[in-house]
Amino acid sequence: MHEDQPSEPAPQAARPAREDAPRQDGPRQDGPREGQRQDRPRHDRPRGRGRPPGDRPKRREISGWVILDKGVGMTSTHAVAAVKRALNAKKAGHAGTLDPLASGILPIALGEATKTVPFVMDGRKAYVFSVTWGIETDTDDAEGRPVATSDDRPTQEQVEAMLPRFVGAIEQVPPRYSAIKIQGERAYDLARDGEVVELVARPVQIDRLAVVAHTPERTVIEAECGKGTYVRAIARDLGRALGCYGHVSALRRTRVGPFTEDQSCTVAALEAADAEANAAILRPVETALIEAVPHVPVSRDMAMRLMRGQPVILRGRDAPTEGKAYATCGGVLVAVGDVERGELVPHRVFHLGGTAPRTA
Repeated sequence: MHEDQPSEPAPQAARPAREDAPRQDGPRQDGPREGQRQDRPRHDRPRGRGRPPGDRPKRREISGWVILDKGVGMTSTHAVAAVKRALNAKKAGHAGTLDPLASGILPIALGEATKTVPFVMDGRKAYVFSVTWGIETDTDDAEGRPVATSDDRPTQEQVEAMLPRFVGAIEQVPPRYSAIKIQGERAYDLARDGEVVELVARPVQIDRLAVVAHTPERTVIEAECGKGTYVRAIARDLGRALGCYGHVSALRRTRVGPFTEDQSCTVAALEAADAEANAAILRPVETALIEAVPHVPVSRDMAMRLMRGQPVILRGRDAPTEGKAYATCGGVLVAVGDVERGELVPHRVFHLGGTAPRTA
């Protein structure tokens, strides 16, 4: 289970033909059959699902972050669609996929906030996950087929003694069923087709691993890690190191960058409220930037230059001299870019106006 890649499905049987695919059962009927009502002229037909265009609520230009607490069984794509519908927003996207079997924090960007998604995805993540001992699966989680088993079970002391081996800057081999591309194809597609998938180890940063509960069959572990870390791979490698095998049987993400559980809401709560009430839960677009890059306030004239894509000279003792920074004018986010030789060169400009909440 990995938040920075597309969802990683387990092996599936051959899919049936799509229900909405064209039927090929017989010859084409060029006209109405006897007793059928003839189609109305195209301009008289109601659009969409039979609802007149005037009855549909108009999508709103709204910008900000919704911190969703995604439930088990829901895909990240479904979650984005549900939030977009609940807030009647024009544009939405998420900051890092959370697999259907996982629950927890899924930051969803609306409108101009989609421009700041990479900053959230690069942030630190925190998880609570359960490792079930005695079985390793081909997907490294509970959806896969067993590939190795053991009757041995580790003690809590043995697990805790092994955890330091997986903390720090380490090399990690991603799961075979992952979204990593091999010669242009996703690893999980190749594995599902029966091909042998050999993935090379990649550097990842794991800042903390700690046991929070333990039974002979299962251990619950807290993790704090950086981008690109696979929790499933931690469980797999830990089981191999202990000589008892293991796989992830439950996973919850508790933090993504600046976003935490206490800021979150559920799809059910969003669907129970109206769009105006839901808009009150939005967090400002720049929330994604606060922990990631320095902030510089700019004048109105400087803001206008940045909005045109032109660099501005930064003045003052506290102004950053290099690296990335974001600029605000009157509390409204204007641009994010790189500071080069004392100038802020905008790479992304924002058109917020009254479509987003401001930072207090």
